[in-house]
Formats: sequence, structure tokens, C-alpha cells
Amino acid sequence: MPAVASPTVLTSNTEQYTTPRDYAALRERWQASQPFHHLVLDQFLREEILASVVAEFPDFDGDAWRRYENAIEIKKLQNHWDKFGPTTYRLFTYFNSRAFIDQLELLVGCKLYADYGLNGGGLHSHKRGGKLNTHLDYSIHPKLRLERRLNLLIYVTPDWQDAWGGQLGLWEHDAAKNAPGALRETISPSFNRAVLFDTTQHSWHGLPEPILCPEGITRNSLAVYYLCDPRPEAVARGKALFAPYKEQAEDPEVLELIRKRASVTEAASVYGDKS
Repeated sequence: MPAVASPTVLTSNTEQYTTPRDYAALRERWQASQPFHHLVLDQFLREEILASVVAEFPDFDGDAWRRYENAIEIKKLQNHWDKFGPTTYRLFTYFNSRAFIDQLELLVGCKLYADYGLNGGGLHSHKRGGKLNTHLDYSIHPKLRLERRLNLLIYVTPDWQDAWGGQLGLWEHDAAKNAPGALRETISPSFNRAVLFDTTQHSWHGLPEPILCPEGITRNSLAVYYLCDPRPEAVARGKALFAPYKEQAEDPEVLELIRKRASVTEAASVYGDKS
């Protein structure tokens, strides 16, 4: 029988999965970033890991996905561990390991916890026309009652072209309107690029313009979310809060959709396919 690797062996060697980083040294850059704390890290995954993840990524038209399709979000998501390929499974195991989270704590400066259930995370994919309105992520985890603190996104579509759109936007917070203010930064979903950002700082983000990639190409990414003990000032938001985009602000149907999407009890009714 082949030797079976223990969880410790799978997750203790950080260089097995990602390019080595000194996260403590990156803390000053993290804290100085605007409009909220974030980092862009290129060449994030080791090449052999990345190649396997790309090869294992599910076909967009396959049946592995949960579909979100409405006026504010058009995407597909897969967060069932049993449907991950072997390398993808090991990679998510590593991202949820103490070895990796200890490094992230040096950056963020607080105790972090894994969300092993990948609530809202996992594999994401957008085809041509896909989008995700500017939004704030859920604040309090529905099962663990911990506060969402940190997002890790890794883009895994080879040869992505800027002309196709799909850039991740970061917006200021308009406190008077409790809405996104000025767009401060756009980040291209370049191959093997990672983005880390704090979700507790009125962190409006999204890609509200429909993607223009050719048919047969999809904007693919991995998403891992990390939690912390709830801060006293934590907002009790159990679902994402979306903002209308452009003329949607005058559309009663879109505004009602946003209300339902933000409701813990009604959100599932607007997702689309619930397979």
C-alpha cells in the first residue's frame, strides 16, 4: 500500500504550496493601504500546484456548481470538498491549517480561525457577462458566530486579458449613505495573483461591470475566508449587503432583490439554481 501522508505533513511545509512570504514584513504596507487594508501578491502558488489546480478546475457547464444568477450577481460557486480534485483538496487543507493561518496573523495582528465549511468560499467562476455588484460581505458567520475578518482570493485563469474586464474594484465607504463612495483601486485578476483584504473596514468590493471574456473562457478563482472573535463594534450582518449599480438605484425590483439578498431568511430565494 502507498504511504498515507498525515495532515501535519500535508500542511507543515509552506513552500510546498505557496511562494515564501515574510508576512510580518508586509504588515506596514498592509496598514498603509487604502481604502481598506489589502495586499496584492503575484506568483502566489508554486507552479506545479497551480498547474494541477487549473487542470482540476470544473468545467463551467458541468453539474458541479451552485449558480447565482440575478440582476446583482452572475457567477457559479463550488464549496463541497468531496468535489475538489486531489491537489485542490490538499491546497484548501493547507489554507485552513494552523501553519498558514499563523502567517496571516502576523499580517492582520489578531487571532484568526479557519472556516472549514468554506461558507461562500471555495471555487468561483464567471463566464462572459458575469458580474458581482459592489457589496459588503456577511459579518457574522451563520453557524460559528465568529466575525469574518479576512478574504483570500487567488486568480487561476491563464492568460487573462485586461481588456476582458473582471477587475476587482475597491471602493471608499460613504458613511452618510451607508453605500460605496469613490472607486479607489482596481485589481486585474491576473494569473496566479492573490488578493488579501480586511472585511471589517466597510470594505466595499466587487466587479459590477459585465465581463467581456470570449466564449469558452471563464474568470476562475479560489476563495478562502478567515474569522476572528467578534469585535464589540462588529455589525450583526448575516448576509452580504449589495449596492445598486448606476441606473439600478432607480429600479424598485433591484432594490427589493437587494433587500431579500441581505436577509438571512430570504437570501436563498434569489440565488438561482440551488443544486
